[in-house]
Amino acid sequence: MRETPRPQGTAGDSRAELPQRRPGRALAHTTGASGSGTPHRSDGRPPHTPRGARHTGPDGRPGTTPPVPGRPVFLLPAAATALFAVVTWQVLVAGPLARLDERASRALAGRGPTPLTEFLADLGNTQVAVPVLAVAMAYAVWRGRRAQALYAGLAMALVPALVVPLKLLIDRPGPLTPETGYYPSGHTATAMVAYCGAALLVHRRLVPLAALLTVATGTGLVLRGYHWPLDVLGSGCLCLLLVLLLATGPRTR
Repeated sequence: MRETPRPQGTAGDSRAELPQRRPGRALAHTTGASGSGTPHRSDGRPPHTPRGARHTGPDGRPGTTPPVPGRPVFLLPAAATALFAVVTWQVLVAGPLARLDERASRALAGRGPTPLTEFLADLGNTQVAVPVLAVAMAYAVWRGRRAQALYAGLAMALVPALVVPLKLLIDRPGPLTPETGYYPSGHTATAMVAYCGAALLVHRRLVPLAALLTVATGTGLVLRGYHWPLDVLGSGCLCLLLVLLLATGPRTR
């Protein structure tokens, strides 16, 4: 006589039951669940694999972007100094760069509407640029930033102290005159230090506008035939060092 097999279970069970899921184990593998912390561990600790322990960078990508302190601040003045040295050497020895500069100047002189180019060249006059810096210095003093205002005034005072001896030493004639003393351009130097210094004193967001005014001044000087292009470039490289000293001096807004 065949016996019907009895369902197996634990002692005291009246009937067999299907295995039940454990909610704790499922929650341990759910991202954001209480006590989980990560989808791989239930105790909230980071996994020990290199990929899991890797942090994200500022852009959200794996890995970090290590900062390189001081590198851009060092490269810019070094590049400006090197370029100024090369341009000055070429002007002194009348090298190929200086001869190319003279041909370009003769082709550009007299181009453009005279009222506009004259206006642009006049942006480098001390009567125009220095009052702009003076107003910015007064504003900085009013805001309690006397040290920044003093630095800007000293930078402007250094312009003739640097430019005039170089003019006498290099003794370069002008594009449309046999008179000498045209390298580097004093108008470009005045415009760059005055406008950039004023921008740093008022608000750093104005620095691009100050740079645009400096470029406009140099363009007007070349188109009017008042300076060779290398006069403007050399002056810009020289005075960039002064502007960088202002930018890294006492903190402006």
